[in-house]
Formats: sequence, C-alpha cells, structure tokens
Amino acid sequence: MTSLVVLDGYSLNPGDLSWAPLAQLGSLTVYDNSRADEVVARAQDATVVLTNKVVLDAALLAQLPRLQYIGVLATGVNVVDVAAAAQRGIVVTNIPAYGPESVAQMAIAHLLHFASQVGPHQQAVRQGQWLASEQFCFWNAPLMALAGKTFGVVGFGAIGQAAARMARGFNMPVLVTSRQRRDDLPEGYRWVTQAQLFAQADVVSLHCPQTEHNSQFVDARLLATMQPSAMLINTARGGLINEADLAQALQDGVIAAAGLDVLSTEPPSADNPLLTAPNCSITPHNAWATLEARQNLLAIAVANVRAFLADRCQNRVN
Repeated sequence: MTSLVVLDGYSLNPGDLSWAPLAQLGSLTVYDNSRADEVVARAQDATVVLTNKVVLDAALLAQLPRLQYIGVLATGVNVVDVAAAAQRGIVVTNIPAYGPESVAQMAIAHLLHFASQVGPHQQAVRQGQWLASEQFCFWNAPLMALAGKTFGVVGFGAIGQAAARMARGFNMPVLVTSRQRRDDLPEGYRWVTQAQLFAQADVVSLHCPQTEHNSQFVDARLLATMQPSAMLINTARGGLINEADLAQALQDGVIAAAGLDVLSTEPPSADNPLLTAPNCSITPHNAWATLEARQNLLAIAVANVRAFLADRCQNRVN
C-alpha cells in the first residue's frame, strides 16, 4: 500500500476540510506542522510526501530513499530542491491557479482599505466621534474615488488578470507589464515597460513570481519613480520588496501607502520595519486561504497524487 505523509497540513486544513479523498489513495498520516529535525523520521517510510512550507533540500532528500513523489501544496515550489529531486527520480508537482480570484480579492481589499477608509471611520464611530459631531457626516482621512485612477499590474498570470478585471469593474484603466510584451490586451488595458508602469500608475499591484533575478527589485530607486500619491500592493512574494526601503519611503512620503499580504520572512521578526511604518496595512499571508480556494487546492492535490499513482503525472514541475 502507498504510504502518504502530509508534513504541514494545518494551514490548508485546520479542520474545516476532509482528508478522506487523500486517505483513499493509501495509508495516510497528516501532521499539522513539522520541524526540520522531524522530517526524516516522519517521512522515512513514505513514497508520497506533501508539503506546504516545510523545506525539502538535497541533503534531506538523500535521507529519504523510498520517496518517489513530492506534492507541493502551493503554486511556488521554492521549498523543494527540484533539481536534486529530479536527479533522484522523484516527481515534484505543484497546485497552479487554485484560487486566483481569492488572492486578487485581497489585493483589491487593501486598495479599498485606503481608498474608502472603512476601518478607521468605523473605529471613530465606535469611539463616539459621530455622536459628538455637529455635522451629519465627517471624515478623518481623505476619501478617494477609484474611477479614473490607473491600476498597474506587474505580472499578468491568472492572479494578475483577475485583479485587473476587478479594477476594471471600478472603471480604472489598467497598465500591464510582464516578461513578454502583450499586444492582445482588451479595451481599457495597455502594456507598458516596468519603468513606465511604476511612474504612471496610481496603484501598483505585484502579481509576479519571485526569482533570483527580481528579488528586492522594488527598492528605493524604483519607489522614488512613483507618484507621491501612489499605493503599492503586494500579494505575491515578500522578497520582491526591499522592506527597509519601502518603510523609509512610507516614512518620508515618497509614496502614500502600501498594502501587503506577504513579507520576506513569515511570521515576521519583531524588528521588521514595515510593522511600524505609517500608512502600511499588513495581512498575515492569508489571501489564498478562503474556504473555496482551499477546497479547490486540496482537490487538485488529490488529483495530482491520483494521476501519479496511475503513471500519468499532471502539474509536474521537474
């Protein structure tokens, strides 16, 4: 019987989903979390291992001679040494496009947080400021209409496209930059260079994968090219941004605001400068975690394993 081990299943399924479809494929053991020093003991007899954030590097893979398959419970596969796995004949798969609308929804939520100032004004009402007002209404911070503002999308995969569609729903013209030039964009969209996008957009939303070539590409130099009224949103990878530079830019008013669902280290260290930066909203990397997206992710993960066991791999990355 196939032995399956999930090394860190809690973030995907804290109890509101069922592992039963995966259990039907073999003998299943699910761990909520696994420390690095626990992985070998827990996975040494497994032929199939599923991981979300537990790192499987070359040294660790060498200690798992029975392992035939690694299923990454995410789109990004940077937690696995994919080349080392290939050398050992281990199949590696990922979960593409399981919830692009959910992640895009969070990007727009951060945008609305600043545009409409719902949270601060709701708190002001609870504090009695409306009761004490001489006027029928009040606002403690500027309110911004999105119609006519320019929404810039960096990376035009499934999530970037979903975010752009939502922005178009607010009647925002969309600028797109991507590795390959796009001349087939719909009405209301325009492909531009990265430099043009950062300089022209009222909102810059990051939706690109992180690679060795673009780590911390959003730095002081690039931020300085943005409009002082502009907002930066990142629901992609925290490592795309130089966090010290962004914190300083917010402090100095180089840009107006930032909305982040990801940081370079997660959970963050207490001294991360963005935690105390002004006009910076941070959510705990949960844009992907809607119930519907997690249901879809688990269904794809099960289908990936089922396909592997039937010798017809899908979503293989190595």
